[in-house]
Amino acid sequence: MRASLTQPLPERERHAMTVEEIAAALAGLAPRLAAGATGIAGLTLLTGGASMQTWAFDATGPDGATALILRRRGQAVASGEQLCLGAEAALIRAAGAAGAPVPGVVLVSDVDEALGEAIVVGRLAGETLGQRIVRSPAFAPARSLLPAQCGAALAAIHAIPPGTVAGLPARNAAETLAFYQRAWVRDPLPRATIAAAFRRLAGTVPAPVTPRLLHGDFRTGNLMVDPDRGLVGVLDWELAHLGDPAEDIGWLTVNSWRFGGAGEAGGFGGLDPLFAAYSAAGGAPVSAQRVRWWGAMGSLKWAVMTRTMYLAGGGGVERAVIGRRLSECEADLAAWLGSADE
Repeated sequence: MRASLTQPLPERERHAMTVEEIAAALAGLAPRLAAGATGIAGLTLLTGGASMQTWAFDATGPDGATALILRRRGQAVASGEQLCLGAEAALIRAAGAAGAPVPGVVLVSDVDEALGEAIVVGRLAGETLGQRIVRSPAFAPARSLLPAQCGAALAAIHAIPPGTVAGLPARNAAETLAFYQRAWVRDPLPRATIAAAFRRLAGTVPAPVTPRLLHGDFRTGNLMVDPDRGLVGVLDWELAHLGDPAEDIGWLTVNSWRFGGAGEAGGFGGLDPLFAAYSAAGGAPVSAQRVRWWGAMGSLKWAVMTRTMYLAGGGGVERAVIGRRLSECEADLAAWLGSADE
């Protein structure tokens, strides 16, 4: 199945909706959401960012309730870096067919339909809060499973045909570095650590590899985890693109996504079992050196993103807090610059 990356907006903007309008639209779609459903209940906003909202609700009927998640866009796609939800749905279905744990896609709504640009998926049971996953004693059984499970899931994702979604952006290591360097030079406050990281990464750029489909944001916080069973769902596909498979693994190792955990892989475990499971599941060989480069690139990327979001303004306290995290990235990059790794 192929899906387009973006969709044109209709003449009448239909992204902005009240809670009552969303509830009414879902109620009208109830028979398509679950067998025998006649309405909905318990509509609750989980996150409501500037461009994306996530709601939990139940489709209800005489035979009971079906737990579901609605993801809908609150405004138009801001850039080509963010997939439309129809493209996300196509990727989720493809990932499920490839063997990755994902929620089932129940419904896809276009921008010109009553619900606006949205998808409805099955609601998985588990935890996404990074600190609980990497620190809580209750999640110790999951932490013993997660590295291998993540390796197998990434191998399945990277095996998805790149043409599943048409028009996905593609960047190799050199192009990724150049992209974020262009974004950084617009910053009015140059910082020595960031400049040094750009120089070192430029001198150690990995050679291009055959681009594969990447999740693009595979990290603790975007993984649904059960305390005993481990990984039950890979979420948030809006940054999927084509590139080096080591990029996905490197992003998982970024210190910002370890949430205080000791494990190099997402704060929950080591990389060796992840590499072993990745290879056993058919993933092409990925060297630890490439992953280290992409891990440092990930810290630098997040540094640029935090500063960019802060400078963009309009986000109040949330954007200010994100901007503060630039100092964390600088500390991580300083440690990497002081290491012997190339």
